[in-house]
Amino acid sequence: MTYVVTDACIKCKYMDCVEVCPVDCFYEGENMLVINPSECIDCGVCEPECPAEAILPDTEDGLEKWLELNTKYSAEWPNITVKRDSPPDADEYKGKDGKYEAYFSPEPGEGD
Repeated sequence: MTYVVTDACIKCKYMDCVEVCPVDCFYEGENMLVINPSECIDCGVCEPECPAEAILPDTEDGLEKWLELNTKYSAEWPNITVKRDSPPDADEYKGKDGKYEAYFSPEPGEGD
């Protein structure tokens, strides 16, 4: 098992998860984070820290797409280990549906 970041993170990118991860397995895209599944130790400390409830165990049904996306982009995006401020409009996007289709960006973020 591993944890994955879902589309609930898109445009929110709160980063509370980053500072609690003991193995630094988060990677930063332009407008979301992903987890490297091969680095994740399944400790689960990140899941309750996410205000957007975007982090879920990959054992839940229907998360195959998100496991693939996390695997792909964690290999391309820079590692992030330090919490930074969320986007100023993050709360406006929290809980919105259809964020992947409307807002996903494959571009990398800044990283550390």
